[in-house]
Amino acid sequence: MERLVERLEKAVERLETACQGPGMCGDGSSKGVAQYVQAFDALLAGPVAEYIKISKEVGGDVQKHAEMVHVGLMSERALLVMASQHQQPTENAFSSLLKPISEQIQVVQNFREKNRGSKLFNHLSAVSESIPALGWVAMAPKPGPYVKEMTDAAMFYTNRILKEYKDVDKKQVDWVKAYLSIWTELQAYIKEYHTTGLTWNKTGPVATEGTKSPSVAPAGAAPPPPGPPPPPAPAPASSSTDDSASRSALFAQINRGEGITSGLRHVSDDMKTHKNPALKNQGGPVRSGPKPFTAPKPACNANPAQKTSLKAPALLELEGKKWRVENQENATNLVISDTELKQVAYVFKCTNSTLQIKGKINSITLDNCKKLGLVFDDVVGIVEIINSRDVKVQVMGKVPTISINKTDGCHVYLSKNSLDCEIVSAKSSEMNVLIPTEGGDFTEFPVPEQFKTVWNGQKLVTTVTEIAG
Repeated sequence: MERLVERLEKAVERLETACQGPGMCGDGSSKGVAQYVQAFDALLAGPVAEYIKISKEVGGDVQKHAEMVHVGLMSERALLVMASQHQQPTENAFSSLLKPISEQIQVVQNFREKNRGSKLFNHLSAVSESIPALGWVAMAPKPGPYVKEMTDAAMFYTNRILKEYKDVDKKQVDWVKAYLSIWTELQAYIKEYHTTGLTWNKTGPVATEGTKSPSVAPAGAAPPPPGPPPPPAPAPASSSTDDSASRSALFAQINRGEGITSGLRHVSDDMKTHKNPALKNQGGPVRSGPKPFTAPKPACNANPAQKTSLKAPALLELEGKKWRVENQENATNLVISDTELKQVAYVFKCTNSTLQIKGKINSITLDNCKKLGLVFDDVVGIVEIINSRDVKVQVMGKVPTISINKTDGCHVYLSKNSLDCEIVSAKSSEMNVLIPTEGGDFTEFPVPEQFKTVWNGQKLVTTVTEIAG
């Protein structure tokens, strides 16, 4: 019994010694926790908690997405705690430490791609486009502007939410405000504590790949999600998805600068085959590095039917008030005729096809389409063309606004009743608007793509350059 008591006393002594370190007691108090970790906890207890709360009230996919975002924020907090107690690690070690954040960004973005038919798709898109902002910890010397850039990427979708629910559901408007406030507060937080990059402890031990931050729970933070999200499915191939995935997967590497060549091996003259022909006749391979990547070749006896089954099914159906036209290929006679004013049409990933929409509906969205022809009668809201290529849109009746975003090659044929249509474009090229003439033909006018901006002493003045047409 005496030996047991002695062992317990020694164990207690070791624990008391460990608790003297900063933030090591694990009691959730702020004693010994770095000031910038406490400030991040305040962000979690404020805007993040409000966002989680409203997301639960909205429910469904929005709630699931919010739980994934919360996991990413807690991974970031763990990195902040570790940075407050350790010196800056090597580039390779830092990349490993960033992996949990990078992987969670992928989880959030893949959830959007797996739920493109969701009624709350704009909510999922707003989060998916801006979640790479968590990568600010790898940015230097301007992490704040990077978060601002990611926030701006969400504005396209949050504006659509506000437009749809402004006078219908105040809860949706509150959700937008709560979500955007997270990134607004994060920018202010970075400006105060990490102006030129993540702040590391100057006196602690150097962080390594195996370094783990102590489990200090933030005071007043939102409760943890019920469980980890399901494993992500591969995202569909699209230009916007590829951009977002590449950006989030590589954000840990873009700040390496000259260090990116540190792993290259110097090749001396005696190792070069053109100066030493005898090397070519040696039995072993000359190359010591990995082989270049080559795409795997399909098996000769592969079953074509199995390949076809992997494709997403083609859809043309009415789901609630949304017409879904998806994954159509070489379909030249698609028609939607039984329409109502409150209905919308969402056309996704259609190739070499034509679609005619008869009657008057609320809005039309073309997303990730290629070589698509769209003919419609009347739209009371907006026609949006996103992430598409080589599309032609013809208005037979009237439409107030056409939005072209991230699209290369777009021809818009206006009718006489739609000449007052507003055409808003961003990050797009090869756009032309065709105006009807008295003889029934069309006159083509290019939409400017190049602009000139000058400072006039008081503000920036932007004009179309002469060579832009």
